[in-house]
Amino acid sequence: MATDQMAAPQAGDDKTMLLVDDDRPFVGRLARAMEQRGFEVRTAETVSEGLAALKTGAPAYAVVDLRLGLGNGLDVIEALRRQRPGARAVVLTGYGNIATAVNAVKLGAIDYLAKPADADEVIAALTRDPEIKAEPPENPMSADRIRWEHIQRIYEMCDRNVSETARRLSMHRRTLQRILAKRAPR
Repeated sequence: MATDQMAAPQAGDDKTMLLVDDDRPFVGRLARAMEQRGFEVRTAETVSEGLAALKTGAPAYAVVDLRLGLGNGLDVIEALRRQRPGARAVVLTGYGNIATAVNAVKLGAIDYLAKPADADEVIAALTRDPEIKAEPPENPMSADRIRWEHIQRIYEMCDRNVSETARRLSMHRRTLQRILAKRAPR
């Protein structure tokens, strides 16, 4: 990638940013990384906190998780677009599909990144010229890793209940237990 795509906004630019994610350690790391790159960061962990933060002032940039504990991050994207049409927002998700990516873009997101995304990937997505296509990732996740990430997400959504997770995934309980006992694939 070209280095100009990875640079933080220039001195005169509005560098306000809202991060909305229910994964507290992740949002904390990303907030610190963005602050080190010159952004003024506010964080929220729920849709209602994100919407409240927008009422105090819509930021120039936003990074929003798609699935939040009590709602959908697309509600924050939509509200941001109404309050500040020129804002640049990126949707992050631990699992993605074409339908939600299209919906995110229709509601105003400029890009859709899979977790775990690092600060440089987020900045590249937020500052990329809309006319320039994103480059494919150098090290994409393997199919096994994507499957493992999906299983972990469903497992967490089911409050770590193996039986319920196995039922939702249409998988035998013992098979799921073996998968959960192994390390994450690369």
